[in-house]
Amino acid sequence: MQRTHRRLGDLLVESGMITQDQLSSTLEQKDSSQKLGHALIERGYISEQQLIDALSIQLAIPQIHLSNLVIDYQTVNLVDQSFSRQNELICYKKESNTLFVAMANPLNFYAIDDLQMMTGFHVKVVLALPSEITSTINRLYNEEDSVNEILTSINNRPIDEPELTSAENTPILKVINKCLLSAVEDRASDIHIDPHEFSVVVRFRIDGELHTYRTFPKEILSVLVTRIKVMSQLDITETRLPQDGRVKVAIGKNRLDLRVSTLPTLFGERIVLRLLNTKDLLLKIPNVGFTESQQKSFVNMISKPTGLMLITGPTGSGKTSTLYAALNYLNNETQNIITIEDPVEYQIDGINQIQTNAPVGLTFAAGLRAILRQDPNIIMVGEIRDSETAEIAIRASLTGHLVLSTLHTNDVPTTIYRLIDMGIDPFLVAASLTGVVAQRLVRRVCRDCAQPSASTTIDQALFQKAGQECPDTLMKGTGCKSCHHTGYLGRTAVHEMLTLSDELSEKLITHNSFTDIQNLVRDSGGESMLQNGLSKVAQGITTVDELLKIIS
Repeated sequence: MQRTHRRLGDLLVESGMITQDQLSSTLEQKDSSQKLGHALIERGYISEQQLIDALSIQLAIPQIHLSNLVIDYQTVNLVDQSFSRQNELICYKKESNTLFVAMANPLNFYAIDDLQMMTGFHVKVVLALPSEITSTINRLYNEEDSVNEILTSINNRPIDEPELTSAENTPILKVINKCLLSAVEDRASDIHIDPHEFSVVVRFRIDGELHTYRTFPKEILSVLVTRIKVMSQLDITETRLPQDGRVKVAIGKNRLDLRVSTLPTLFGERIVLRLLNTKDLLLKIPNVGFTESQQKSFVNMISKPTGLMLITGPTGSGKTSTLYAALNYLNNETQNIITIEDPVEYQIDGINQIQTNAPVGLTFAAGLRAILRQDPNIIMVGEIRDSETAEIAIRASLTGHLVLSTLHTNDVPTTIYRLIDMGIDPFLVAASLTGVVAQRLVRRVCRDCAQPSASTTIDQALFQKAGQECPDTLMKGTGCKSCHHTGYLGRTAVHEMLTLSDELSEKLITHNSFTDIQNLVRDSGGESMLQNGLSKVAQGITTVDELLKIIS
């Protein structure tokens, strides 16, 4: 980089981002302590991203998004917090004698020179958004003291003596609470704690994608695992076998149910925390992602007094959310609703919920038999995993009960064929099955940064394949702070639905090969998953890129 002290304002004027008048008025009106970039953004002359884009092009300096990086805690600790805040920078990585620094203003050569003198490293600068630098400083430096306290206590503690204190303000609890609070703020569904050879990496799953939250020194792994095990009432002495538990916590104004899973790995115990927000408990059918016609069909399916209704899809496709939406719709004092689940994800008032317990013999099949002796109106089976459970569920649906359940299959034809392949008589399948809903989850286009974009040849080919007309422009997210610069915020479901009419059921008895079932479903006139997804693409809800991830 050429060390000419060019001013930021001159660069922005030269690039055409602002006018000379805007620069002059901003310099006159801003406080002496306020940075020029912040003042220009505050007046709406430029956005943060425009500022970084202009600097990156003019100075030939690459830009990064800190939310996508694994940041080395020890590298951050090379520079004190006040210096980082004052100069809007964060040291995120070091290699050999080079220190990598993300800066909002790479023209601050005095700060770069000071860094080189303070650390003894050669400094290499990249650009990052000021807001990202600030949030990263808040996140990392606020935990610095707690992590240092943990490391000090580990070094001073006798060997093999675990940290079991239950005080509310212990350093490890501060770290865990900060991690949970950040996960809630980022709308994470899961927290992954991954032990590596020399570090511990914490990642959040946001809208189905994993993002690195931060790294910790490897030394705190044992204390972190022990504390989480104590919270979730797991055996802290058992480190060789997987364990499962759960705990309720209050994070700010949110009450969370945490499902905890531990797994022994080469470098220590790995932990995954599933965050279940009790605010999301009362899921409603209109919020599941159905079209208007699909919603009517779904309500008709679950409103029948008897029959088997299946929701299908791979793990993480939102089947449980759709099931709970159906249960909430059906839940009233005139109905005896009993569920058997593994695990019970949400607790619903007015519904009797059973947790399976295989070691003592309480399997889906055994629980289902017991439920039938409890005079139920509606039964929800978390998952049909074997032929025994399938047979009991089907016979229950034929003897005056409405049975709701899930199967791990990819589409509607495979679901019907799977039941027959389990050994269920095609006549019983045809007589009991009232409807099948297959679904997948796709990310929503972020509303804050959505921009129209010309449709590509790939977009047009996919619409043509589905027999639909491709719009000239489709909505795509350009990336902003709200969506962590991914262009997506939140998720919705894409569905394929089949209601079994008397005519279809009659044909199914004699036409039950896989090819026959595919033809029956295709000829039923329902909307395929591809067609349903493309209609959401045309409405600007999602993108073709997301659809291609779920459509084979």
